[in-house]
Amino acid sequence: MSPELTEEEMRQALFGIATPVQEDAPLAQAAIPDIVIDVPAKPAQKKKVAKAFTPRLRVTLRVGHELEGDTQEMIHEADTLSTLLAEQEAVKAAKKKYRYVEVVSVKSM
Repeated sequence: MSPELTEEEMRQALFGIATPVQEDAPLAQAAIPDIVIDVPAKPAQKKKVAKAFTPRLRVTLRVGHELEGDTQEMIHEADTLSTLLAEQEAVKAAKKKYRYVEVVSVKSM
């Protein structure tokens, strides 16, 4: 085997005998389909859902700025069935404005 191999001989050794490619033949261009953009006529409208009954709890708080000073009653309505979550939500809202907060009652509405 000679150390000088031509490119064609290397291809035959690697890939086997293949049919020769005609270099003079023009490349066939694939037909490119026309791009069509569909524009929706109207945006989808959302259906209005009838408001279902939401459970609510009314939390009554006694709030104030002084420890044993003037207090006011504050009512907070929570959209939950859990009394613990309703209390926590009400206390959190009251703490933003008042320093001392005491839960008086939690009632279902």
